[in-house]
Amino acid sequence: MFLLIYITNPSKEAAQKLCDHLLEQKLIACANVFPIESAYWWQGSIAREGEYVSIVKTSPNHWEAVKTAVEKVHSYEVPCILKIEVEANEAYEQWIVNSVA
Repeated sequence: MFLLIYITNPSKEAAQKLCDHLLEQKLIACANVFPIESAYWWQGSIAREGEYVSIVKTSPNHWEAVKTAVEKVHSYEVPCILKIEVEANEAYEQWIVNSVA
């Protein structure tokens, strides 16, 4: 088992910068960044914006460190940081564990 952590970002550049920060600290093995359209409640109104999602992959024992690192550098007042436990083929899971060791 390993973790996918889903993080929304205001721009592609912000998403890439965040992923680079996590990679440089060896907190994640890899990241995917892609555009999305978001709709959400914010300060009493429905907001709609283009954002970029980072899906980062790491071992379960890095969850708290990743969450803390994102909270420290993220520009949002309330960043979205979602933990999803997943399973994959054994070789891929081992690569993730080895990459963040």
